[in-house]
Parts: sequence; structure tokens; C-alpha cells
Amino acid sequence: MTQKFRTVAMIEAVTYLILLVLVVVKRVIHGPDLVPVMGPIHGIAFLAYLFLTLRVREEQGWTGAQTLIVIVASALPFGAFVVNSRMVHDPAPASTR
Repeated sequence: MTQKFRTVAMIEAVTYLILLVLVVVKRVIHGPDLVPVMGPIHGIAFLAYLFLTLRVREEQGWTGAQTLIVIVASALPFGAFVVNSRMVHDPAPASTR
């Protein structure tokens, strides 16, 4: 489950950054309006991130406050990257006896 979370966190972060770039392109340089296309894609990625956050919190040993930090981090540019590198730990391999 941890690997799925890591993958979805990266997808969520990348789609968020793309969405932010598209908003700037639309508003600042009056480029094409691709926000209506990217918005729902990012929304789905965010919902998957939220769902997996709640699924892996026990496996990761996160407290309620840490879980809230992981959720809030997704609203910040590069937040999911930071969560992935600092808060997500691969589970210890199971003993093969």
C-alpha cells in the first residue's frame, strides 16, 4: 500500500503543479484555457491521495496531527513531494522463516 501511496502522491503533486501553470498561462499570457481539462484530473488525483492517506496512516504510524499535516501538505505546491521524502517510510520486510 505504501508504494501505491507514493505513486499517487507524486501524481497528485505533478497534476497540481501543471494546474497552477495552466492557470498562470490562462490569466497572465492569455493562453489557451486548459484549466477545465486539468482541474478534474487533479481532483481525481487529490481524492485518491486523500483516500490512500487514510488507508496508510496506521501502517505508517502517523498520529492524527501527522495525518492532518499530510493532508494539508497536498494543498501546498511541492507539499506531496516533501511528504513522500520525509514522512513516508517503507515497511520493514517480513521475516522469511
